[in-house]
Amino acid sequence: MANKKKTPKFYGLRIYLLSTVLYLLLVIPFAGFLALQNLPDLMDKSHEFMNKGNKMRHSGDSLAVVAPLHQEIKADDTLTGKSNDGGITISIGGDDKQKEDVQGEMMSKSFGFLFRILPVSFILGLAFNYPFKRYFRRKRKGKKVSDKLLRFCKKYVLYTSWINAGILGLTFVATLIYMFYLIRTTPTHEDVGSPLFVRFFFISLSSSLLTILFVYYWEKHRVHIKYLDFLYTRDELRKRIFRFSRGKIKNRFLISSLMTTLLPLSIVIVYLILSLTRINELNLTELSKQQMTILFGDYTGIVKMSLGDDNAVKTLGDLFYVNVIDGFIMFIGIGMGIFVSFIYLLMFVKWTTADIVYPLKELLYNMQKTGEGKNINFTVVRNNDEIGELAEGFNDMSLKLEEYISNISKMNEAYFRFVPKQFLDFLGAESVVDIKLGDQVQKEMSVLFTDIRDFTSLSEEMTPKETFDFLNEYLSSMEPVISRNHGFIDKYIGDSIMALFTGNVENAIDAAIEMRDALEDFNLQRKMKNKPPINSGIGIHTGRLMLGVVGGHGRMDGTVVSDAVNLASRIEGLTKVYGASIIISQDTMMKLQDPDRYNYRFLDVVKVKGKKEAVHIFEVLDGEPEEVKKLKIETKPEFGKAVQLYKNKEFDQAAAIFREIFKKNPHDRGAELYINRCKNILEFGLPKHWDGVETMKDKY
Repeated sequence: MANKKKTPKFYGLRIYLLSTVLYLLLVIPFAGFLALQNLPDLMDKSHEFMNKGNKMRHSGDSLAVVAPLHQEIKADDTLTGKSNDGGITISIGGDDKQKEDVQGEMMSKSFGFLFRILPVSFILGLAFNYPFKRYFRRKRKGKKVSDKLLRFCKKYVLYTSWINAGILGLTFVATLIYMFYLIRTTPTHEDVGSPLFVRFFFISLSSSLLTILFVYYWEKHRVHIKYLDFLYTRDELRKRIFRFSRGKIKNRFLISSLMTTLLPLSIVIVYLILSLTRINELNLTELSKQQMTILFGDYTGIVKMSLGDDNAVKTLGDLFYVNVIDGFIMFIGIGMGIFVSFIYLLMFVKWTTADIVYPLKELLYNMQKTGEGKNINFTVVRNNDEIGELAEGFNDMSLKLEEYISNISKMNEAYFRFVPKQFLDFLGAESVVDIKLGDQVQKEMSVLFTDIRDFTSLSEEMTPKETFDFLNEYLSSMEPVISRNHGFIDKYIGDSIMALFTGNVENAIDAAIEMRDALEDFNLQRKMKNKPPINSGIGIHTGRLMLGVVGGHGRMDGTVVSDAVNLASRIEGLTKVYGASIIISQDTMMKLQDPDRYNYRFLDVVKVKGKKEAVHIFEVLDGEPEEVKKLKIETKPEFGKAVQLYKNKEFDQAAAIFREIFKKNPHDRGAELYINRCKNILEFGLPKHWDGVETMKDKY
């Protein structure tokens, strides 16, 4: 069932042929029985006729009739002769001849009619089944099937069992009507044996019914098990596609029992009855001891005692006995009936088993696959009975389960928008329901902070709705960049983003550079809408973090608690001070596997607010606009030299170099900042305890 099914062949003509053969197997022994049963009478009549003919040739008074004996005797002629004493009269009439031939003639006409119209049924069946044979042949060969052919096959495939049974059934029904016509119109006499032909009529009726049902159930079996998968889609087969009333499994078994036992064995019973002969038909005046022994065997004494006399013919005349020839015919007929019954038994057991077991196995297979949780599997509804109901019910349940799982998945996705999946992974939880208050884990991670410059003044010019729309548009352009670089957003803080990165610190820096590129595209779209561009700053720091769940039982939240988070936020604020796009800490710089991948320069040593220890900060130049980036790279050696002079308290020389740098690149806010610092120190003097470390008193 897991493997793809092979395209089957469509059966039409072979079903017709085999069914017809089974019909003939049931009726031909009876025809032979009629022929053999008339044989003794024919032989007796012939013998009697020859004896009487010889007597007339030896009688002088009969010479007048010898001549006519050499002529052709017609069916309606009467031949009469008298002896010398006038006491003997011979009458051979056409009525006797007719009585002998009428059954054979009726039988011959019946079979002749059957074999004349049988080819018509075969031709009609071939015409109807050809589109189906063509469709499945093209499917097997992998050829394209026209829409017209597909529509025809799809429309009529469920009716093929009815139509094929009806086409072949027309032949047998027409033959039965013709036989009934012969029974009603052919002149018969009581001793002709017309009841035998009537019995043949009923045998033909039973055999025709068996044949038609055989065609119907064979074709129905193949449609349900073999053909449906190749004409309907799996979605169409989720429900019952049958257009007729529902069936019942008990009816299926009842019909199978009738087809395999009662109907074939009823023909056996008919043959058994036909093999019996009445004692009266022996034309005996009395029964001898030997005859009584032959008829009754060990029961002879009991029979004589019950009758009270030796002459039992009158009393026992209506009883039956079986002669040798009749017994032989009986064995042939019964044997053929049992043989056909055996064929029906094999076929119907196979079909019934397949029609029940195959859908159940298919259903069980799909239930197992669904139970494994890999995906939702739907089974094919092949039957219109309780099994079809069960399959349809399973599909409805699977559909609801699929919708439920889909809703759960959507809900989980919604949860993951609030609680990142990576956050759950760090805590060892598969879903939000697995999180418990107090869950925590320590990790070394890179923290990225970014926000929009001058967002407050920008939002003052927008309505609340415009502000929300703007934020969603901006944040939606940044989030995919973080995800692509193996990070996840821990939280949004107004216009700010806090993102976490595990693994190489390069992931965080790559994300920062790509976010700056995305900002250029975002500003290009704003320019097309006649809106002013925006700018942002990004700060990155790497350190150990504590991830966990805080809050109460009524309201919990996943968060990151660490001094590294605060430092990353402060470094992002420094981008406003130094006019840089991306600033990273010395801890991040030291963990770079290949620092030469990036263009960067040393900016300063600072103490941010809330921190006692100073931190070395570096500007990543790759996040700058291309023109500014190029100039900063060109002036990087001079900038580094000037910073060193500044730290060595050589403010005049440092200021001169910074002015040259600023002259070349008026967008270098870092150079401008150092120029102002040098100017203030030269003008107001060096502050007490100055050690070259810049202390930030405010949050930025």
